[in-house]
Order: sequence, then C-alpha cells, then structure tokens
Amino acid sequence: MATGWAGDGAVQDQIDATVKDGIERARRALPKGPSLSQCEECDKPIPLARQKAVPGVRLCVGCQEAADQDEQAGGPYNRRGSKDSQLR
Repeated sequence: MATGWAGDGAVQDQIDATVKDGIERARRALPKGPSLSQCEECDKPIPLARQKAVPGVRLCVGCQEAADQDEQAGGPYNRRGSKDSQLR
C-alpha cells in the first residue's frame, strides 16, 4: 500500500538501498595488502597472530579500538537527511 507519490515497494527499495550502501562501505573499509609488523600510530609491534587473523592489518589492538570509537562517534548512517532518499 503506497501513500502520496510513493510507488508500491518504495519503502522496501529505500531499506534495500541503505543495506547495500552499508555493505559497500564495510567492504571498502576492509584492510588490503600485507600486514604491518609495527603499528602505524604508536609503533608498537603487532602480534603475529593478529597479522594472520586480519590480513592487511595496520594498527595494534589498542589503536584499532580507538579508531573504531572515533568512527562510531559520528553516529549511524542517516539516509533521511539525504534529499535523494526522500520518497516521491
């Protein structure tokens, strides 16, 4: 059931687009290339087990946790603020 100018399935299309955008963003954030043996931020050694577990790792666990917290501080992705996401 559509209301206003929205076509049938418009809400589900918006949900699907949000999920697809989230997956693409997560894939781009995955590390690539060889793992470093020293942390880029603090220069502490990165354990071999972490290097094997996370291919392309660049940060030690402590620095990675700090980076993840900084990233989450921006808040969740909000499509409602985008003009392109408004149903027509």
